[in-house]
Amino acid sequence: MSSLSPDARAKPVSLAILFLFTAMPMGMWNVPLANIFAAYGRSNLVPWVLATSAVAAFISPLFVGALADQKMSANRLMRWLTVGTAFSLALTCTSLAYGWKDGWVLLCAQIQALIYTPIWSIAGSIIFSQLRDAKKQFGPLRAFATLGWMMGCWIVSLVLKADASLLAGYTAAALWLGVAGLTFTLPPIPPGDAMQKRTWTQTLGLDALTLLRSSDHRVVFITAALYSIPLAAFYPYTARHLKELGVENVSATISLAQTTEIISMVLLSGVLSLFRLKWVFLAGIGVCIVRYGMNAQDSIGWIKIGTTLHGFAYTLYFITTQIYLEDRIDPKWRVRAQALLALLMGGFGNLIGYLGGGWWHAACEVNGRTDWSRFWWGETILTAAVFLFFAFAYRGKRSFHSPAETQHPPSSEAVLEVK
Repeated sequence: MSSLSPDARAKPVSLAILFLFTAMPMGMWNVPLANIFAAYGRSNLVPWVLATSAVAAFISPLFVGALADQKMSANRLMRWLTVGTAFSLALTCTSLAYGWKDGWVLLCAQIQALIYTPIWSIAGSIIFSQLRDAKKQFGPLRAFATLGWMMGCWIVSLVLKADASLLAGYTAAALWLGVAGLTFTLPPIPPGDAMQKRTWTQTLGLDALTLLRSSDHRVVFITAALYSIPLAAFYPYTARHLKELGVENVSATISLAQTTEIISMVLLSGVLSLFRLKWVFLAGIGVCIVRYGMNAQDSIGWIKIGTTLHGFAYTLYFITTQIYLEDRIDPKWRVRAQALLALLMGGFGNLIGYLGGGWWHAACEVNGRTDWSRFWWGETILTAAVFLFFAFAYRGKRSFHSPAETQHPPSSEAVLEVK
């Protein structure tokens, strides 16, 4: 639900372009990151560089989300974040190019992560604020972000030939400046809950934790964190695996994952109208089990098939979760809810996933070579455990209220049916 008048809404094409160009530099840097660091002799830093985003997720999303909800226009906030990301990413690339010590490289990566991490939840909240019917409109718009990610991968592999080159990072940094420019094309989005006096918990966004009082919210959030642990292995270790098997255009190959992402996002509104939320959530996690099982076969063909399934594994849980939050939480809490999701996924989930994945990968090395079947079966078992947790923990209640409504009776419009 949006508080904007119809005349103040951005056109769908503007929202699609914002999603497209926000995701493009993300794909250009995140997908080839592991191979780029390896090319500069810093493979040992990969788990730790990936973990910087998880550390940042504990600090910045809730605080930035609170700013957007309570004080600052989301457009303006995203503009400054994207400019900061452009310069900090360029600095990280420069630290690698000039052979700075490991500690300085990690410091640059951590600064970049602190600025970059909230961007996606802010972008999502901007898009949601412009929609009249999130269930019908968000999926097709979100598909443009997937297309942008794919285009970023294609540019890296097929145009720049930079699957192991810092050119990918510098190009992504330049694109972030372009994203900053796009924020000027959107109507101003006022803060959702501009409070004159705020407690320190409200200032830091920690009041979003009250959303966990609802048992359904709690299970969805916790599952998102747990599911992010095995999911964190997908991009860095699929890229390594394919490279070891002799694949040249790794980033372009991994973009196969986004083909089914686009399909599933376009079809998502229909899926949500036909099936209970619980089965949609479980279908996403179940597909991930199958996908990792295919990777465990240790052949290019099976990995390509498994990679193609990633779109279903991601969309059916995480995009559905974003729609769930938009539908069932007071608009005044919109950015903080999405930021809490980012914290649990990017903080708890990815921190454990990246560091644990690094440990598990090292444990699967035999005589300098990775036992990839063993590695991916381990990730498969972990995903199956998450599947069982959600299957038994999620119940689905008839109605639920926002934190603010715990003290005031909800209106008829504030009570939403749960499937």
